[in-house]
Amino acid sequence: MRGLYIHVPFCVRKCPYCDFYSEKFSPEKSEKYTAAVVRNLKRYPVKFDTVYFGGGTPALISGKIAEILREVDYPEGAEITVECNPDVTNERVLAELKNAGVNRISFGVQSLNEGELEALGRLHGAESAKKAIILAHELGFENISADLMLGVPQQSVRSLEQTIDELCKLPITHVSAYLLKIEPNTPFGKNPPEIPDEDGQAELYLAAVEMLEKRGFLQYEISNFAKNGFESRHNLIYWRAEEYVGIGPAAHSYFNGTRFAVPRNTAEFLENHAQRELVTDENPDKYEEKILLGLRLREGILLDERIEKRLRLVPKELFRVENGRVSLTPEGFLLSNSIISAILS
Repeated sequence: MRGLYIHVPFCVRKCPYCDFYSEKFSPEKSEKYTAAVVRNLKRYPVKFDTVYFGGGTPALISGKIAEILREVDYPEGAEITVECNPDVTNERVLAELKNAGVNRISFGVQSLNEGELEALGRLHGAESAKKAIILAHELGFENISADLMLGVPQQSVRSLEQTIDELCKLPITHVSAYLLKIEPNTPFGKNPPEIPDEDGQAELYLAAVEMLEKRGFLQYEISNFAKNGFESRHNLIYWRAEEYVGIGPAAHSYFNGTRFAVPRNTAEFLENHAQRELVTDENPDKYEEKILLGLRLREGILLDERIEKRLRLVPKELFRVENGRVSLTPEGFLLSNSIISAILS
């Protein structure tokens, strides 16, 4: 399996918690951006099994997606995802994506509680998020994901359950649920809001796992849940340490045994004939990466003598061993960084 990630670095307005690379959208820049993506794609004449447009807000260039996809070699049935925010999603945008060949939409919902959305600085409300999901389904999208944020200002287990209950009544197939992390170079980092403490975040996370699984969304990765057969094929490429190519400013790649990244600089990306690619790891340790990435997944990794020995340092309630594989429990996922460090040390 090989994936293609295309980073679209444009937003209407940056959210106060977001540390992803983006800048203000302009039609002129989107024209130049599309041309730059197309000429960089020509440098990778290989077949891709998945294509993922992330950002930023990729839906802002919905009219350009077809032009970009014409340059991509992918098989029939490939998973092609575009991230969308409800505030820029309408019938025209969704029709353009559908006609371009996109078959998976990932909506940045974050919450269906108005107070929480306002605290997060989101431009959409709960009703517009619901309407966007319903409209996408009516226009023929059968694979729809929704992002949720956990541990946000004003959130309680009760408000989270209300959001999950409402969300799971909508025609979605996948949920990504992320704990809010305060990044230093963001407005939240410079003026932190009051959010649940570590114990409160753990309670919300474990509650979300239980609520989603009760509603038919099986946890298959630390932060990801899906109905049977709707796991994100693209993201599984990352976690199984398979190849992917990243196009666009701030995009990362793992290709031909090397990991590299494009600088966070849109102007440079637009002007250069070929994107500048900085090597981040010339020869990744495959065994170490298998542990580091594989333990993010519910399927886990094959158990060997070295891992079995190191697991003696880990409390038994944080992992499970089944059919020769070791994986983390939901409680273990909360402490995955320290568990992985213990195994690798």
